[in-house]
Amino acid sequence: MGKLAQLVLHPLELRAAIQFKFFKQSLHPRDPTNERETLKHCYELLALTSRSFCTVILELNPELRYAIMIFYLVLRALDTVEDDMTIKPDIKIPLLRSFDEKLNLKSWSFDGNSPDEKDRQVLVDFTDVLEEYHRLKPVYQDVIKDITHKMGNGMADYITDEEFNLNGVATVKDYDLYCHYVAGLVGEGLTHLIVEAGFGDPKLEDNMQLSESMGLFLQKTNIIRDYREDLDDGRSFWPKEIWSKYADSLSDFSKPENYEKGLDCISELVLNTMDHIKDVLVYLSSVYDFSSYNFCVIPQVMAIATLATVFRNEKVFETNVKIRKGTTCYLILKARTFEGACEIFSYYLRQIHHSCPITDANYIKIGIKCGELEQFLESLNPAPHVPPGATIPQTPHFVKAERKRKLDRELVPTLAIESLKCDVFLSLVALGFLGAIYSISS
Repeated sequence: MGKLAQLVLHPLELRAAIQFKFFKQSLHPRDPTNERETLKHCYELLALTSRSFCTVILELNPELRYAIMIFYLVLRALDTVEDDMTIKPDIKIPLLRSFDEKLNLKSWSFDGNSPDEKDRQVLVDFTDVLEEYHRLKPVYQDVIKDITHKMGNGMADYITDEEFNLNGVATVKDYDLYCHYVAGLVGEGLTHLIVEAGFGDPKLEDNMQLSESMGLFLQKTNIIRDYREDLDDGRSFWPKEIWSKYADSLSDFSKPENYEKGLDCISELVLNTMDHIKDVLVYLSSVYDFSSYNFCVIPQVMAIATLATVFRNEKVFETNVKIRKGTTCYLILKARTFEGACEIFSYYLRQIHHSCPITDANYIKIGIKCGELEQFLESLNPAPHVPPGATIPQTPHFVKAERKRKLDRELVPTLAIESLKCDVFLSLVALGFLGAIYSISS
């Protein structure tokens, strides 16, 4: 079904898409007129590597926009080395392990990638990235260098791990460790940047498990969704400790006669992923700057929507399952307040719970987990659920969430005006359409 047809069939998403495209206001518009040429080129490289990341990074407060863009480009360069199978191991492994040392240089580039490698230009033009890296505050430079060092060595370790290369991820512990290197470390770095900028609760740095869960929730969701793509590429990231309960080989799930067992396997993988949701919600309530919060919340609400979409979905075994573009627009707009984000999580948790049949091997566990998370969501905002005059327990999580809600109230006038403009526009379009029909009929 075409994208336009999808929007027409889902009016709320159509409205969201129109509001997002034409009326959504940027809190911190970028002004490129006074930017250095090297900085402009870095923004061009950002747009070249990922339009979606470019969009959310450009929305950030200038204090962090610049640092996070450079952080992203450095890790993209590192990932481009690791992904390229044409680079020989005797070149790749030392380069990954020493990549953070390149950040000490004023000029360095690498043109050893395959001409077909999509993001090779970042490495070819890496001197411009270095130029801007050295203009960052020293504390931001230290964060980027530390995460680059950890991630580069983690990548090298996996390349030299013959068991992983032959058989994929073995245990749930291995699964968590792999996700830590590819996503948890990114969350760790972003947390340090947010706190150093004064945009989040300093206690986030004392509980890095929260940022770890932010990364693992995203990565595990993507791993479930990407079953078919990874299978076709000869890769295996579903942990054998889980999938071996349901099949002799991971590829067995791609056969229609094994779909039911595969769906049970997906439900256990989803159950494992849901273990991170509490931490995600606590983390989001701890980010106070609006643009930084948006940067953090958008991937998380996309992930819970994707998790609900892949849950017991046979299409996972056939293709790469994605949520609709209109849904994406709706989620981005609604999640701009913490209360909106909580409502999104609650909606998709109920969807998972209600779509779990009693025949599912994990039926009871799924029900318990969804109930537990719904109860936690209610504890973050208990007011609608308690009798008038009742005392609301002042738990640490409630206090943190209440502070975030109070901060969000500053956004209400802006969001209301934006929504009103969209409604007026749609009303005028509807009147014009009706007028045209009347003219034709008369």
